[in-house]
Amino acid sequence: MASPFTDLDRPPLSPRSLERALVTPGSLWSRVEIVAETASTNADVAAAGVRGEPEGLIVVAERQTAGRGRRDRQWSSPARAGLTLSVLLRPGRPDRERGWAALPAASFAWLPLLAGVALREAVERVAEVDAALKWPNDLLVSGGKCAGILAEVSGDAVVVGIGLNVTTRAEELPETAELPATSLRVAGAAVTDRDPLVRALLRGFASWYAGWREAGGDAEMSGLLAAYRRGCATIGQQVRVMLPAGETLTGEATGVDGDGQLVVRTVDGADHRVSAGDVVHVR
Repeated sequence: MASPFTDLDRPPLSPRSLERALVTPGSLWSRVEIVAETASTNADVAAAGVRGEPEGLIVVAERQTAGRGRRDRQWSSPARAGLTLSVLLRPGRPDRERGWAALPAASFAWLPLLAGVALREAVERVAEVDAALKWPNDLLVSGGKCAGILAEVSGDAVVVGIGLNVTTRAEELPETAELPATSLRVAGAAVTDRDPLVRALLRGFASWYAGWREAGGDAEMSGLLAAYRRGCATIGQQVRVMLPAGETLTGEATGVDGDGQLVVRTVDGADHRVSAGDVVHVR
């Protein structure tokens, strides 16, 4: 009997198995959809949100053809070589059943950082590799970029997309201008089975999200700020930050504040808070 997939070390994910594991009574997750191929999981989830899909939808693509990172950078991966997924959140709506108040839009900036914390913890625990976060939300493994996160507001919803290189081989990794790309396989991970990885990621995400909502979006009170700081490789580094307006800021990254902003101290001793920008660690 012919195999339904061509690459034997890249089996497909089982929607039934993930649904049973993640969509449970009281869980944040309401539905799991796995598609063989799509242009963008973020676009698919945003469209579902417009149609009225409730919070908790997960869309996973075995292959994504037009994935985007920050500043519309392309993020590509061979079929079933990584985890490419997006989730639908509605933090601006109250959830009376869980006792969650509606959160102000200003707090939504923490969602990609929250995803980064959950991703780092899942990768370290399941794959058994050391991982760190480059502010705001790139996952670094063995000095290379192993994953990226993109959060987008869509109406009153927030879509958070995650792309993690898992079994991508060295010759399949894209050329990058700054940090080299890597994968869990290239980094020598003990486990590259996507099923336990995605379960750990989404369970961790749901746990952090619940704590953050219960704390009224307060990252410090929920413990999210401390967890992010612990895993952030940018803090303590000399950095060059390309700001959205085209200006460049250089100095030492001294911390991340309660709003998720990077604090950069320039040579004159002034502290600058950065809410958006491309960071380069200056060696």
